[in-house]
Amino acid sequence: MKITPVMQKFILHWGEMGARWGVNRTVAQMHALLFLSPEPLPAETIADALGVARSNVSTSIKELQSWGLIKIVHVMGDRRDHFESLKDMWEMALVIMEQRKRRELDPTLTMLRQAVLDADTDRQTPKEIKQQIANALEFMETFTGWYEQMRGVQRPALLKLMRLGAKVTKFLGKETAEK
Repeated sequence: MKITPVMQKFILHWGEMGARWGVNRTVAQMHALLFLSPEPLPAETIADALGVARSNVSTSIKELQSWGLIKIVHVMGDRRDHFESLKDMWEMALVIMEQRKRRELDPTLTMLRQAVLDADTDRQTPKEIKQQIANALEFMETFTGWYEQMRGVQRPALLKLMRLGAKVTKFLGKETAEK
């Protein structure tokens, strides 16, 4: 696969952003390559295009599959597995958000709920600290509740809502918008 300078810039930047988001740079670069590729690619082509070891590609494939961002595709006349990425940015963003919720927010909610329960019988933790934990739980439940509602909104309506931005506060009334 021929990688143009524009593709290289995109792939390198995607790798840098992945590293900032806590994703291995090679995993993110591989995702970028598959995202840009017009056809599914076998592991060997991915390794050659990115200049990484085949074993690194195998590990990265497993990671991307666990996120639901790539899938195996079979190509007629070729016994090798080929891989393709989700191409729709909306779908990709929703998959990533759902995975981050499952991996990061859900365990945090579980811990906060347990901490609030434990705090009821804990005589050592100051009342102010217990309230801070309860506030954190309330925020996380509100945030995840909002997320659950928003993920059910159809794409055209969600796009309109996003484009409204802060203008949506006009519909809430002056007092609510200012708080």
